[in-house]
Amino acid sequence: MLHFHYSTLINAPLEVVWKFHERSDILQILTPPWQPVQIMRRQGGLEIGARSEFIIWLGPIPVKWVAVHTEYKQYSLFTDEQKEGPMASWTHRHQFSLEDGQTRLTDAIAFSLPGGWLTESFLGWWVDSRLKDMFRYRHDVTKRECEKS
Repeated sequence: MLHFHYSTLINAPLEVVWKFHERSDILQILTPPWQPVQIMRRQGGLEIGARSEFIIWLGPIPVKWVAVHTEYKQYSLFTDEQKEGPMASWTHRHQFSLEDGQTRLTDAIAFSLPGGWLTESFLGWWVDSRLKDMFRYRHDVTKRECEKS
């Protein structure tokens, strides 16, 4: 099992950052322009049972990714888990907390690659670098949008 963690302090009230994530177009807003992802469907908001379906492109190969929300505490956290997709497992926890009058946004992901430890030892660093790029973009967009509110 591999772990990824990315955290940013946003100079905005917790409610503003949370409500930003409730937007119906949030997936489009937070998807980096360079990322080969097609959003197929989003059902529900952040609550347990909400579902998102994507097509991601691994080179020329389209791969379906289905994520379902499995944990929800308003203004605190929500968690999505891959139910279908390219990873052997994927659990993504989005956490929101107050810190010195600002909001700490933290994304924590536990995942496994297909092929087990051998694949993870060869490709884990590459997946980690892709996640860093993606979450840097997502957090920069969130910070910019929430701080101007």
